[in-house]
Amino acid sequence: ALAEAGKRVLVVDLDPQGNASTGMGIDHSQREVSTYQVLTSGVPAEDAIVDTATPNLSAIPSTIDLAGAEIELVSQFSREMRLSRALDPIKAAYDFVILDCPPSLGLLTVNALTASTELIVPIQCEYYALEGLGQLLRNVRLVQQNVNPRLRLSGIVLTMYDSRTKLAEQVVEEVRRYFGTRVYETVIPRTVRLSEAPGYGQPITTYDPTSKGAQCYRALAGEVLERPLDDGLAPVPIGDEELPAVILPARTEEEEPPEADEETPDTTPEAEPAPLQPNPAPPVPLEPAPLEPAPPEPEPQPEAVPETQPEAPVTAATPASGDDPAAVAQFPPPESEAADASSAAGDAADAQERRRRRFLRWREGGQE
Repeated sequence: ALAEAGKRVLVVDLDPQGNASTGMGIDHSQREVSTYQVLTSGVPAEDAIVDTATPNLSAIPSTIDLAGAEIELVSQFSREMRLSRALDPIKAAYDFVILDCPPSLGLLTVNALTASTELIVPIQCEYYALEGLGQLLRNVRLVQQNVNPRLRLSGIVLTMYDSRTKLAEQVVEEVRRYFGTRVYETVIPRTVRLSEAPGYGQPITTYDPTSKGAQCYRALAGEVLERPLDDGLAPVPIGDEELPAVILPARTEEEEPPEADEETPDTTPEAEPAPLQPNPAPPVPLEPAPLEPAPPEPEPQPEAVPETQPEAPVTAATPASGDDPAAVAQFPPPESEAADASSAAGDAADAQERRRRRFLRWREGGQE
């Protein structure tokens, strides 16, 4: 959007992923000289500049080789000043030199902060973005105090805003409340066109000039142009204070569980007396169970049973009148019936004795 406004813009891609270079349509075949050679080998930055299809827009591309630059620069003298010294000869040729930093706080980011005079921080409208912002601004304060006292926080851009979520609204409110006028009025929304443009290697202002994303970036460029370099704002407001890192919806969710905890103890005591009642009952029937193995005792009885069997049927045959045996036991018979029963029993015993004697004589005679 700045290049569209007639400003000469140079983008220095310091991200090993090279997303900024890809988004401007720079093919990998055009990245023979990149920021890696500029930082590690001392190649002049002018030799690494690549023109893009957008007028007034040029870039120093990046490759994956830049990932090893931090390790190679560890032993170099004044390693945090290498990018600043490389860009000094070409600064005057451009109105804006934009340094695209990697999503980390390593040596590449420190080089970018040392070579800059203004800092624009994009913040995604999500919770984790606030956590990373605190550490970033602490490092900015260290750079201001030790390496680059000219560095100023020009503004904060709220990006990827989704109006459908309450969390995004809370992030915007918290950031505006803390940083005040440093936050740009323009908020970049999350749109499909903004996501598609890098895949075609075009800026959003070229890919879809009338889209909502293009209009927002034009408005943001206007705010950047209108805000003076030295606006009288104090350095980065980060000392011992903490940034807003807690979102209100998270607090309300943490306060709700205690209400559920208060209800549970009320229900638990009601369940306690119930199991106490059946507990004593089960062990009672278990005690007589082991006494049942007494059946082995009746085994010797069958031997004596045959001798008394003749008498048993006689006594059992007496209630042959059709009366219930249980009723006979309950109501004793009259004296006359008892006398008849005793005489019948005696006759049966005599007859049985006679049969036994005849059987014995027959057995003795058969043996003879």
